[in-house]
Amino acid sequence: MNLRSGSNIPPVGVVGRVWWQFREFSAVGGDATFLWTRWIVLRAVGIVYISIFAGILAEGRALIAPNGIAQLAEFFDQARKTFPFMPEALIRAPSLFWLDTGTAMIGVLAWAGLIAAVALVLNLWPRMALFGCWLIFLSFASSWRSFSPAQLDNLMIEVALLCVPFAPAGWRPGLGLSSPPRPITVLMLRWLLFRVMFESGLVKLVSGDPHWRNLTAMETMYETSPFPTILGFLDHQMPQAYHLLEIALTFVAELVAPVVAVLGGRRGRWFAFVAWVMLQAGIQLTNNFGWLNAAAIGQGFMLLDDQMLAAAAEKLRLRRLASFLSTTAAGGAAGIPGPWPLYGLRLALCIHFYLTLFYFAKACGLPPGEIPRILAAPADLVREFRSVNGYYLYATFEPVRFQVEFAGSNDGGRTWRVYPYRHIPQRIDRICPFIAPWFYRFEATMEIEGWSGRKSPVFPAVAAHLLARNASVISLFERDPFPDRPPTMIRMRGYRMAFTDFETYRKTGNFWRREPDGEYLPMLALDERGQLAEFTLAEGDAALAKLNRARAVDIFQQQYQAGFLPAGFRLAEVYARGLGGPPDPAKALALYFDLAKEGEVVAEHYLGVFHELGLGVGVDFAQAAHWYGRAAQRGYLPALFNLGKLHAEARITPRDDVAGLAMLLEASERAKADDAPSRYVRENQPMQVKRIKERMTPRAISESEQRVAKRPQRTGLRP
Repeated sequence: MNLRSGSNIPPVGVVGRVWWQFREFSAVGGDATFLWTRWIVLRAVGIVYISIFAGILAEGRALIAPNGIAQLAEFFDQARKTFPFMPEALIRAPSLFWLDTGTAMIGVLAWAGLIAAVALVLNLWPRMALFGCWLIFLSFASSWRSFSPAQLDNLMIEVALLCVPFAPAGWRPGLGLSSPPRPITVLMLRWLLFRVMFESGLVKLVSGDPHWRNLTAMETMYETSPFPTILGFLDHQMPQAYHLLEIALTFVAELVAPVVAVLGGRRGRWFAFVAWVMLQAGIQLTNNFGWLNAAAIGQGFMLLDDQMLAAAAEKLRLRRLASFLSTTAAGGAAGIPGPWPLYGLRLALCIHFYLTLFYFAKACGLPPGEIPRILAAPADLVREFRSVNGYYLYATFEPVRFQVEFAGSNDGGRTWRVYPYRHIPQRIDRICPFIAPWFYRFEATMEIEGWSGRKSPVFPAVAAHLLARNASVISLFERDPFPDRPPTMIRMRGYRMAFTDFETYRKTGNFWRREPDGEYLPMLALDERGQLAEFTLAEGDAALAKLNRARAVDIFQQQYQAGFLPAGFRLAEVYARGLGGPPDPAKALALYFDLAKEGEVVAEHYLGVFHELGLGVGVDFAQAAHWYGRAAQRGYLPALFNLGKLHAEARITPRDDVAGLAMLLEASERAKADDAPSRYVRENQPMQVKRIKERMTPRAISESEQRVAKRPQRTGLRP
């Protein structure tokens, strides 16, 4: 077949050529066939779904069974109460688990999904296999809440649905010569690929994340990705020029390549395919994003057609393969369906296209509230079906790797044993192996929920199951640290990690630096009756209310010695403020030192206050600046303001007015909440800004303002 013969000759003129190239991309114009393309794409989809359902079989019981962390029965009971009208309930929670939520149902659906995925790989009844993958995976994803990361799951749900009409008809269709892909199905899968590529690049530009703005994204990506590999560690060590090259490749693959794929003909699609595969392969080898990158590479084959595959084989001197691809793809003829099935297919895919415009508008930076209701309302109605989505991959970065660790004690808090994760960075001398496309759903959720900015209820639920000795939940960890005697207490502490440099790794074998980050949630324990109880300050506070300071101090000390950090803060407050007796700032200072060693940012701030005011120690502005700086680096607003205030009051040597004003301006920007620290900053910042500006030149003031505009994210880890 000759692209330049007959009606395939491109028209003259820019508009005509663009329209011709778009028609070719849409599979309407040109001589392209997609039989081998379809065969490759469907095998890739099937392989990914095998990984998905195998993972559900491995972890599903611990996550959502009647004795699991996020029990399905609780979810559907709440859904019935919230949506008593069953049709609405099915729209808001589309799932086969409405039939039953027991362990047997979880197993039946997971095995059925795995069988459907294997059937798809073996090319057995592919349309029904894809529909089964879509329906079963949707049933899980729509109902297991925190354990379903949207981007990862939603992509495969949408892919499976769009592949149903794309797949060949029949029980054992082979290459599907009698049912080649219809142009509209090719267009919709290519439109999906375009959206995954282009939206991912577009949101990086409109999100406002400083890492993309100041070109430091790749210097942060590897150490904050879910399961970084040894290649990620080595990549992190590369010079900035190399990271700039990576950013350039990212934007070429996500912004330039999709446009070239649409308008550049077959050469343009080869360029887009190579750029996309290089990007996705690099990400998978360095970051372990589950099946995301494997699925994206499989999707990338939609850019190719049978003639492109045959031409590539010819260029590689694989002439027999080229001849085989050409001859087997030739001669296919689509059957003529009745008008209503064809009209129904076109209508369904046009509706799908229409719904995608809502998410494309969001990717362009349009706030959801400003998107026309005619687009937003239908998208909201079908949102829980997860079959029309936006793809906003790595629009923003977390400033530091923060995670929560579970530790137990069976001796009243004297010693603690850590529950080791399988692959989440935890030990400083360990790096994650290459596990993608396998996806450890539990561990990924522990990481995502810890970063969420709120105190996730998933963590106390896990802790409760550890105390209850739930074997399926314990099996989610690498090993049980209590083979002898079960724990009676579980604490949840945060920690921060960052890569070491290569020289440190060579000397010590350590990939990571690790620092504690204080208590994430109150400890859980089993009381004398074996009932689950949360540590609280209520008993000690009650003693204080009765002016029984000795009893209160005794209670707080016992709790603090058992590992309950809030009791240490309360004890420090008793001594600092003289609650129920004379103040003892020296004891309070000692407690704050201990709490700071545990990573408590508030304790670091109070150490700054005590050194600034000379409480329990001599006035030492250098030490005050040191402790304020540590707390400010971790984003603690009062410390940031107090450090700026020390600069404004010329308490720091050498004086740095530019840095001081920048801190005060940043503190004002961040003081938007209605809490006491924000109100304090808003009330006192103008006076300090006026004081420092009076001795600054206009050029220095401008430099401070530019620092705030371009400030990097605070990492929370000291070099």
